[in-house]
Amino acid sequence: MLNYRKYIHSSAAIFAFEAAARHQSFTKAAQELHVSQPAVSQAVRQIEVALGVELFHRRHRAIVLTDAGERFYNDVSFGLKRILRSAERLVAEGVEGHVTLSVSTAFAHYWMVPRLAEFRANNPDIEIRLQTTDRDIEIPDNSSSLGVRRGLGKWDGYHSHLLAREEIFPICSPSFLAHAQPPGSLEELAKAKLIHLDEPFRPRPTWQSWFRFHGFDYRDPGDGLRLNDYALVVQAAMAGEGIALGWRHIVELLIEKGFLVKASDMSYTEENHFFVIWPKSSALTPQSERLLEWLKLHGDEGKFSR
Repeated sequence: MLNYRKYIHSSAAIFAFEAAARHQSFTKAAQELHVSQPAVSQAVRQIEVALGVELFHRRHRAIVLTDAGERFYNDVSFGLKRILRSAERLVAEGVEGHVTLSVSTAFAHYWMVPRLAEFRANNPDIEIRLQTTDRDIEIPDNSSSLGVRRGLGKWDGYHSHLLAREEIFPICSPSFLAHAQPPGSLEELAKAKLIHLDEPFRPRPTWQSWFRFHGFDYRDPGDGLRLNDYALVVQAAMAGEGIALGWRHIVELLIEKGFLVKASDMSYTEENHFFVIWPKSSALTPQSERLLEWLKLHGDEGKFSR
């Protein structure tokens, strides 16, 4: 049996060394590991004593890896990454039929949920876990995770497939138009009761962007309803609170069902669109592949090719 403890007294010491070497700081390593700075320093010193070499040059308020420390860090870092990757695969394989889809709240509510019954009827063995977040988080590096993101279609480390082209037009409830004159011009629309999306983390077109695209100098007066989540914007529009920007792929089913109407036929497009993305580092599970193919079928390319 290999005598690991001859050189490494505890796994905590390895974690302490790796964090200290990565940050080039005992203090930052301690903050990451939620331990004291002396605990990190002592753990590293234990490894140095066992190995009989100095792993760090200790300078005033700084530490720098020695040549031996650099070699040791490369091996430790590589080994820990291999262990992490293996653990992630086992977790993914251990949850049979589980697929995680990371999306915005609005996409989950108004695009995915209305179509879930059809997917589940045809794929009863697949459990979809919708992960909603107010920002575009990193997709886990495993074989059972997908995400929907807005962008140009290129993300480092990810495959991507076009899901929906960005097309934006004004929307409101039928009841709102019943009590307000439909805007017949850009000037009238600019004076209407507008609902604003103040997205804190994701860059999104605003009313200023929409009017600018149509050559109109819109000055935001700072009034009107302002919401920080697009799902709330859609809900407010359906409640008759005013006119909002409608992303076609999000609101088209609501328009078909009569919950919303177009307040104008003028639309706005740009080079950013919505894509399904998934990590390049791991081959998708069969369940993830089936969800991806279903998303492709119901996306713009699949819909327009039928």
